[in-house]
Amino acid sequence: MSETLKPQTRRWLGNAHLQYLLFGAVLCLLPLLSSSGVLKASTLSTLAFVLIYAIAAMGLNLLLGYSGLISLGTAGFMGLGAYLAAYVQDDLGLGFWVALLAALVVPTFIGILVGVVSLRVRSIYLAIATLCISEILLKTFEQAEWFTRGTAGKQSSYPVIFGVHTDRQAMFVVIVIALIAVMMLTHNVVHGQLGRALHAMRSSEVAAQAMGVNILKYKLFAFALATLYAGLAGALYLFFLKSSYPSTWNLFLSLNVIAMVVVGGLRSIFGTVAGAFVIIAVPELVLKELPVIGDIPGLPYIFSGVLIVLVIMFFPQGLQGLWQLVRDAISSRRHPSGPGTPRATAEVEPPLGTEAVTR
Repeated sequence: MSETLKPQTRRWLGNAHLQYLLFGAVLCLLPLLSSSGVLKASTLSTLAFVLIYAIAAMGLNLLLGYSGLISLGTAGFMGLGAYLAAYVQDDLGLGFWVALLAALVVPTFIGILVGVVSLRVRSIYLAIATLCISEILLKTFEQAEWFTRGTAGKQSSYPVIFGVHTDRQAMFVVIVIALIAVMMLTHNVVHGQLGRALHAMRSSEVAAQAMGVNILKYKLFAFALATLYAGLAGALYLFFLKSSYPSTWNLFLSLNVIAMVVVGGLRSIFGTVAGAFVIIAVPELVLKELPVIGDIPGLPYIFSGVLIVLVIMFFPQGLQGLWQLVRDAISSRRHPSGPGTPRATAEVEPPLGTEAVTR
């Protein structure tokens, strides 16, 4: 009986969607720990920002890791989502759902326009184009006081969802639900026909076109979904923090989101969340508490740059690759290969752009 249950248990635990749901259930316990005093309120806030930035990083990973496209405009789209949510909910008084819809639709529309531009420019020129769009949005945030309140900052309030007045802990649960939904959606995209087309496009656009892949269609889709994620992250940031300032949505934030993707691992969903935790939470919760490092202003944040260099040099697959090495080491100890038995090797995904194009 137990022998038949083990394969079934492994099959259930190997289900990606169940893993996402279990991960979300664990995260939803954190507000209870905060209420009981086990977890500091500041720690809960830091973890909330980790999850918010992980949503935005998931979109960039879809671009960079799965599509081979680059964007430096993540911060601008997040800021646009934040200000739209505040303006629609608080200035127009249209409620949470309309505000959230506006924060999703408008950045997605601009993302589609960027996808059209990506047909003309590539590589570093595409990165510069998206950076220009982000800088235009940043200047708009500073100057359009009727919309953003300028440098004074836009203030908001906790939303009312299904007639329930939320607070910071309730918003944390909302953020967790949004993150799990994004993880599931991303998983379905990259493991379906869309994902195969994006893989082919990343490897070689010419070969993808020869296989019948509509480059325009899938570039538009990739940029639209990435900017939708960024707009969602910006709206959640606004509803959680209840304020937004133009200085938040700068190039440094976009580079941090890229760092999350690189450190976590390209084409890795859980790795993206882990990368966001390393970049956002480790400097705040760990390095600042150390005796010497924490006493020097700004030093904990140098950690991000150093970590990126080390990851690129020694672990090109990021934390996902490091985790795979650990699993292989544990598996080899549990099942050592005999003298005449060939040792099993884990399948390692080839570096970006080197794999063969398959339908």
